[in-house]
Amino acid sequence: MLASLAPGVLFVMALLVVSQQTRFSWLAEPRHYPWEFWVVGLAGTTATAAGVADWRYHRVARLRVGPREHLAEFLALAGGGLPLFLLMCAASVAHRPLMYLLPVLVVLIGTVALICYDEFVFHRRRCDRWEALLHRTLLAGHAAAFLAWAHFCFVRENLHGG
Repeated sequence: MLASLAPGVLFVMALLVVSQQTRFSWLAEPRHYPWEFWVVGLAGTTATAAGVADWRYHRVARLRVGPREHLAEFLALAGGGLPLFLLMCAASVAHRPLMYLLPVLVVLIGTVALICYDEFVFHRRRCDRWEALLHRTLLAGHAAAFLAWAHFCFVRENLHGG
């Protein structure tokens, strides 16, 4: 549950920290935010809400996650999601964010493989339609947020002060 909430909370905290830097002074005025920030916010919030709803659904329905599935989800979060988030943070504030493109893509591909393994091995047969919808919403939200961030970071280099 905390892993679902951490990226959003850490993202907002990081924005507050970097907004104090001159080259990111535009962060103090939301009307100057590029469209990618709004997509990241909306898609990230949607993904987080789906993750919380899925967590709640597991509690209410008393669904048990087996040790192999738990390990697969842990590997996707700790081995993929966390390093990807840290690389995204570093690229977001780098003067030359393109130097992070290859590491981001490598970790992203690994993360997607881990998520696909979890979804196809453990969730394909077990999940009902509601839980499958929550998973798809969570993944689509994260994908949309990532794509918007990638556009901001690698296309709008002028915002990095570089």
